[in-house]
Amino acid sequence: MANPIAKELMDSCEIVFKKLEFNYSYGGTYLAMEGPQFSTYAESKLYRQWGCNVIGMTNMPEAKLAKEAEIRYCSISMVTDYDCWHPDHDSVDINILLKTLNENVEKSKLFINEFSKLYYEGIDFSNNETSTILDSSIVTQMENWDKEVSQNLSHILKRYKDNASQ
Repeated sequence: MANPIAKELMDSCEIVFKKLEFNYSYGGTYLAMEGPQFSTYAESKLYRQWGCNVIGMTNMPEAKLAKEAEIRYCSISMVTDYDCWHPDHDSVDINILLKTLNENVEKSKLFINEFSKLYYEGIDFSNNETSTILDSSIVTQMENWDKEVSQNLSHILKRYKDNASQ
């Protein structure tokens, strides 16, 4: 889980960002915090000292779940505001946040349209281990699996079960 993001997807996102001429940063460290709330000055300062580039209220639970389900994942963090640490920007204001959020929705629509085209042209995932992560994650022998749990997860476990039966 050290690298929950699929580099191939991030590289493809970068191609789209450049094509759309969006202002962006590639990579970084994401901090997931409980919300909805804004950071105090002390928290904001601490997160910056930790080297965090983006703070949000979601993202990591999804990244971990996707990896465990052998789904490639990447994250697009569309910033709505500077945290209270930034000396040249006002503290978070809900009206400014909502305005920026609405602008980001429009950018998201453009991005998804362009990314979908690129994705279906084909992205080389040959060096990505996500599609076989269950091979090194499951330690319980199949005959000891709970039948109901196994049935509920059958769509995720299909490849693993097919390979194990060969």
